Amino acid sequence: MPPADCATVTAFYLFDVAEQIALPELRAQLGAAAAAARFAPGRGAPPYLQYANPPVVADGEVLGIPPLDGFRLRVKFFDYGVLSVALSRRFSAEWPEIVAVSGRYIENEALEEQAVGICRGLMQRFPSAMRGARERFLSEDYLVLALTPGADRPAADALLAAHGRDIAQSLRGEGQPLSTQEQDEILRHRLSYAADDLFIPTWNAAFVYDTEAGAQAALEIVEFANSQLLEFRYYDELLDVELARIYAQLQRPHWWDSLSGRGYVRAAHQLHSLFIDVNEITDHTQNALKMVGDIYAARLFHLTVPRLGLEVWKASVNDKLKTLNDVYRFAVEQVAISRGHFLELTIIAILVLELVLFFMGIMT
Repeated sequence: MPPADCATVTAFYLFDVAEQIALPELRAQLGAAAAAARFAPGRGAPPYLQYANPPVVADGEVLGIPPLDGFRLRVKFFDYGVLSVALSRRFSAEWPEIVAVSGRYIENEALEEQAVGICRGLMQRFPSAMRGARERFLSEDYLVLALTPGADRPAADALLAAHGRDIAQSLRGEGQPLSTQEQDEILRHRLSYAADDLFIPTWNAAFVYDTEAGAQAALEIVEFANSQLLEFRYYDELLDVELARIYAQLQRPHWWDSLSGRGYVRAAHQLHSLFIDVNEITDHTQNALKMVGDIYAARLFHLTVPRLGLEVWKASVNDKLKTLNDVYRFAVEQVAISRGHFLELTIIAILVLELVLFFMGIMT
């Protein structure tokens, strides 16, 4: 018997395409095709639970992009430079088909290549809205299997007891059943708010058993969490590159730079500017969607975050920001030391000059 009235597979492909996407300008260019994303809570959350700066959403049809292999296309532009391509389609809600669909579309290279092509096409179509467009961009992909309960609405515990093995197998995209140990590891990270809903995230896929509104809320949060992951990955890589460059700059200064402190001044300015920029954008990214007021959304988000490894990337960025701050303080101290040495040498030079002039009889 089918576990649900309908099943939907959604493949998210997210790309860090620019430093910033100018959403007002993008809305103006899209015209009627643009819509502001609104977080649709699935558990009666208060209306103030919304994006701080709502992303711009557009369907593939209004953008003139045809469906891909039966997938309906939807694009979302986040103001912090992330472009998300979502591909969704319904399929038969039978367990063999659910397992087969996950195995077919988890990390599907052909579908990802098409999503990359769509992303590059949109960047070329709206170049003025892409502030600081990237030549090479990072990407994330994530698959969500959403089942809408049937009329009898079997409870989540009953669903797990009967089909836990199928759910675990579908979340790994495997063609053969998993071991009991692996199955238990996957299924222990789950959330049920009501008796008849279920959410199970893993690092690259999630299973949702809920009403259409509840499933849509879960999709929104999963997409948002992946956009954060993408940003922290980018800034972790950026900090690696910048710290390596600044270390090299500080370790091999010219003698005049060491004496005058000019090299340290330049490094201090660069460090301070980078520290402010990264702090500003990471704070902006984290505060883009407020979870206050919706216990279910907050719990769902905080369950998803560690499964994605987002906290690890956040910790890495924060550690590097601390290192950046330490290097900045070192550079400032070296500036003070270099200026002190320069002042001492200047005083000695003046004294030597006075002695020379005195012995030459010029000064008495």
